[in-house]
Amino acid sequence: MKHICILIILSLISIPSISAQKLSRAEKKLVSTIEKNNSEAIEFLEQVVNVNSGTLNTKGVKEVGMLFKGAFDGIGFDTRWISMPAELNRAGHLFAETKGTNGKKLLLIGHLDTVFEEDSPFQKFKRLNDSIAHAPGGNDMKGGDVIVLYALKALYENDLLDDAQIIVAFTGDEESTGKPLDISRKDLIDAAKRSDIALGFETSTGFNYATVARRGASGWKVEVTGKRAHSSGVFNERVGAGAIFEMSRILNAFYTEVRGEEYLTFNPGALLGGTFVDFDATTSKGTAFGKSNVVAQTAVVRGGLRFISEEQKENARAKMRAIVANNLPHTTATISFTDSYPSMGPTEGNKNLLQQLNVVSKDLGQGDVIGYDPGKRGAADTSFVAKYVDCLDGLGTMGSGAHTPQETVNLNTVEALTKRTAVLIYRLINQE
Repeated sequence: MKHICILIILSLISIPSISAQKLSRAEKKLVSTIEKNNSEAIEFLEQVVNVNSGTLNTKGVKEVGMLFKGAFDGIGFDTRWISMPAELNRAGHLFAETKGTNGKKLLLIGHLDTVFEEDSPFQKFKRLNDSIAHAPGGNDMKGGDVIVLYALKALYENDLLDDAQIIVAFTGDEESTGKPLDISRKDLIDAAKRSDIALGFETSTGFNYATVARRGASGWKVEVTGKRAHSSGVFNERVGAGAIFEMSRILNAFYTEVRGEEYLTFNPGALLGGTFVDFDATTSKGTAFGKSNVVAQTAVVRGGLRFISEEQKENARAKMRAIVANNLPHTTATISFTDSYPSMGPTEGNKNLLQQLNVVSKDLGQGDVIGYDPGKRGAADTSFVAKYVDCLDGLGTMGSGAHTPQETVNLNTVEALTKRTAVLIYRLINQE
């Protein structure tokens, strides 16, 4: 019943009518073109959703990339597929570009992959009503990619891309970033170094929100070794506590001693313990063997850490290392960290972009747009470029249930969000 109510509410979202008084003649033509192309945009969204592109399905990711490549070729962009080395087990990225010198140089960021792999039962686009569709990755974030494409298509069809530098970067591994990062994110960072502004089209958190700050993400792994022995001797001076008790101590201390700082979160996502443990980091699957009458000799946990700044990240890591080092009798433990996404701080440049988007939205009669709480957002590819350019994110489609088999995309908002994107791009590429 709760799910049905959510769908009803989303389907009733009313997009304010266009108020053209503050739009230029060119912008009014953009709006009209987007209205004309909207049905085609929804059809293209359904087409790309119906191709499975789970991150590890490298063939499927590239197939979706080729569909977008053909579409960008058709509107005058120079396109290229950038393959990743085989050892990364990632498909690659699609880049499309127009070259020019007029106005702000833009980098538009999306991703082709989803969290739904080939073995997922959730595979196809299915309309629930006129406004809502179940769609694996339709919200996160093929819908955002379609907004980018059809905003640029409208600009192209109105001859408004002349002498503009716009780089479109659709990565193929945002949901599970290829390692090492200096290979998988090199092309994205290089593009940022040639740009002034980056706009990210991850799923929108609400029609009147955008993202000026994102938390970074880091992986962590704790490995514990205990003394294997008969359980009758657990806790004595010869046997000690065992690996599972030591792991329990560590996780409890993380919860009580590290938790509580604003924007800092950490989550143990997979935990195995027993006599023998086997964990595959690539698939995040594993097995454990143990008996109730044997003291566990091995335990391992993998988790994620979210932070708003490098300082916050390093402070949390220091606390976690200290906890891991304070071992129970006859146990040892180590912790290791893997960097995934840097943080994207709420800079003045980002806030200025938000204000420009806010003006566009009001000029379109769509109301104010305000910054979204970074504590409620995950990491994204804009974080990798925030060091080099001003950024604004969360400009993609609306929906619910991202990363779950209940993921929906609100088709009723695509047209309005595409208009907002097209007018913003038009104004940016005509700024000095």
